[in-house]
Amino acid sequence: MGKKLSEMSLEELWQLFPIFLTEHQDCWKVWFADEKAGLEKIIPQAARIEHIGSTAVSSIWAKPIIDILVEVSKECDMSGIKDLLVKNGYICMSHSDGRYSFNKGYTENGFSEKVFHLHLRHIGDNDELYFRDYLIEFPDVSHEYEEMKLSLWKKFEHDRDGYTSAKAEFVKKYTNEAKLKYGNRY
Repeated sequence: MGKKLSEMSLEELWQLFPIFLTEHQDCWKVWFADEKAGLEKIIPQAARIEHIGSTAVSSIWAKPIIDILVEVSKECDMSGIKDLLVKNGYICMSHSDGRYSFNKGYTENGFSEKVFHLHLRHIGDNDELYFRDYLIEFPDVSHEYEEMKLSLWKKFEHDRDGYTSAKAEFVKKYTNEAKLKYGNRY
């Protein structure tokens, strides 16, 4: 019998769960809607549940992982929400300073059909919404982002941190532009 996910090193996890990009899939919107409906029952105190990341941008290639942002008030017991999410199939990957990251759909044999990353945050910690909206509104920027991601794919196939780091300046630049353009939208 193989190792449990919790026993694997980061390198072993990156081998089992490589970076993989695919053309946009219409089913992603449905997967998000279904997961959101379940999350609304699990976390009724959620102030916002949004589809973020590249799967929320229909014009670009993406990792087939649905990113979800859940915002709660600063008064909410995030550790209690963490426990509820874990009881409902999510794996807590990290937490610090009012930020929790969860995965769902990761197995000892690789990815399930439906895979989710959930980002639990306090209200207002939501830069990803600005970046998503900017990519949707400006196809030339989303195309540039897609080209960069495709060029990084194989280089960082088994290095998720490297892949994310290589995109960081681009994401920061256009998130800042979006915040200037959209003001206090969120």
